Amino acid sequence: MPLEMISPRIKEIEDKFSRGDGLNQEDINTLFLKSQYNHINHLDEKLDEVTADVASLKGDFRDLKGEFKLLESNVNSRFDTFEKNIELKISQAINTNMRWSIGMIALIVTVLKLADMFVK
Repeated sequence: MPLEMISPRIKEIEDKFSRGDGLNQEDINTLFLKSQYNHINHLDEKLDEVTADVASLKGDFRDLKGEFKLLESNVNSRFDTFEKNIELKISQAINTNMRWSIGMIALIVTVLKLADMFVK
């Protein structure tokens, strides 16, 4: 908006300069003001772009966070399954070892009992 306000004056200065007339301090200040407004408008556009990019990144991070939560639940589920399988295998190994131990003890007791019967 400020640029629109000084546009007629800028046109006059451009015409004056194209005729080869010299510029006074006010003309130079007006041109300087125009360049500053252009610069501010450019920065404002860039700021809008950066703001849009930041908003987009926030959305991307939210999506990424959701994917990590899904990955975490998958890992936890697989770990729970793995843990249960390990517990089952350990339990089966203990049961097998107990059966063999009891069988060996029963065999030893039987052999000793038979040996005791034959020795008497």
